[in-house]
Amino acid sequence: MRRADIALYRAKSSHSDFRFFEASMDDQVRERAMIETELRLGIANGDIQPYYQPTVDLETGTIIGFEVLARWTHKFLGEVPPGRFIPVAEDCGLICELGDHLLATACRDAYKWPNDMTLSFNVSPVQLRTSTFGLRVLAILGETGFPPNRLEIEITENTLVSDLNTAKTALGLLREVGVRIALDDFGTGYSSLYHLRNFKIDRIKVDRSFVENMGGESASAAIVQALLGLGHGLGVQVTAEGIENAEQRRALISAGCDQGQGFLFSAAIPAAEAQALCEKDFSSFGKMRSA
Repeated sequence: MRRADIALYRAKSSHSDFRFFEASMDDQVRERAMIETELRLGIANGDIQPYYQPTVDLETGTIIGFEVLARWTHKFLGEVPPGRFIPVAEDCGLICELGDHLLATACRDAYKWPNDMTLSFNVSPVQLRTSTFGLRVLAILGETGFPPNRLEIEITENTLVSDLNTAKTALGLLREVGVRIALDDFGTGYSSLYHLRNFKIDRIKVDRSFVENMGGESASAAIVQALLGLGHGLGVQVTAEGIENAEQRRALISAGCDQGQGFLFSAAIPAAEAQALCEKDFSSFGKMRSA
């Protein structure tokens, strides 16, 4: 009966008509249960911490802000990737607690940065669907003293589609106090034009898959050029994700891209290292890396 129940759960989650039980399913269920147990303890103990990846002005190489990325180092499991624990947090109702903890910690860290640097924070569909999301963000801003106009909420198109009305209410509340909204993984979802028009997006982020293939696929280069034209035509900033080499950076500058993120500049780093980056002169940062 337990095995039948596991197969039923897998059929539902994969939208299949039916699934036969396989031994690997049992292993996955046991692993998920273990991750959930350890995740609850990790959140309670503050083991999951925000790391920061810089966003850079491609032309000057100046860091303009950082994106928050969750990192979890477990004493036995080692480095647990977000792709492994975030879905579990969403499924078992822990994502809002985890998100609030990460945002509050990040706001305290970013409060020490220069006043013109922004903090970008990713939000899951589950968080945005909760009626209290906007109020919780405002409460965290009030508790930490972080200026709303320096915070940027990153959402995906699929996040919006899951509940348009709730998303519009929550994001509208945040926009009223000056919080910016960015559309992440742009070009991989659907109804992009509708969202840009109705949700008053401040920034779009071109998905890394297009940037990675710019040099070898004319179609990817054309898509990037089209997305840049669309964003600039609507008066929003455009950031390219996944920049890994100088050739990509030069191609994006030639295409008119404003900002970029990627390993060419820096991987996600702890708060202390991010603070050190802020204190240095990065006027030639991008140019040095692309030499």
